[in-house]
Amino acid sequence: MLFDSHAHLDSRKFDRDRDKILRDAKANGLSYIMNAGADLASSIRAVNLAEKYDMVYASVGVHPHDVKDMDEDTIEVLKALSAKKKVKAIGEIGLDFHYDRSPRDEQRKWFKRQIELAKEVNLPIIIHDREANGEVFEILMEHKVWDIGCVLHCYSGSAELAKEYVKKGIYISIAGPVTFGNARKTQEVVKAIPLEWLLIETDCPYLTPVPHRGKRNEPAYVRYVAEHIAEAKGLSYEHVAKTTTDNTKRLFRIGDA
Repeated sequence: MLFDSHAHLDSRKFDRDRDKILRDAKANGLSYIMNAGADLASSIRAVNLAEKYDMVYASVGVHPHDVKDMDEDTIEVLKALSAKKKVKAIGEIGLDFHYDRSPRDEQRKWFKRQIELAKEVNLPIIIHDREANGEVFEILMEHKVWDIGCVLHCYSGSAELAKEYVKKGIYISIAGPVTFGNARKTQEVVKAIPLEWLLIETDCPYLTPVPHRGKRNEPAYVRYVAEHIAEAKGLSYEHVAKTTTDNTKRLFRIGDA
């Protein structure tokens, strides 16, 4: 049993073979996939996919790249979407100081506003943090997000910072780059953080793990992340798969977790 905790199956890159991709995912042991929204359009697509496929769930939110186009009407649409049965989180939301596609003040404003929305609707949050580690940490601490649940998606920070998150009951999600030979920082995180606080993801169609690096990523490939974690921690693949699935179900309040 595997749970891909962060995917973008609504991407146009899957338009030609989405049904096959999901069949392949099941054949490779996946039982659940969280399809993350990144703007209003993709959030709506995520909900539609979740309603179409049993194994798919949705989150809704606006990525920091696109918050420059946000207003309170956007928040109202997200609030309405969040009431859908298979919407289990607000996200992905956060800060991205690498590309700065939205002004930083706008990123901060709408990051905080979307956290407030998550608290209003009582849903956990999925965090995007790129080159903004300090500010993201401060904002999450300020808003006491452990009350609703939180995961740092595709974590790229230090092991020491990850330990501080875990102390507050915040999950760390590991993606394909952990399989790259030069990903020492992420590999250190895997060794330092107890398995009970780790999630696994693909972020497909991006960040394809070894041995498929350079090709389109897909949910079936989350198994390579689980295998790498198992090897790094000296645990069985089955134990890693089950524990990370249980962790993800618990965070997103799915089923009997």
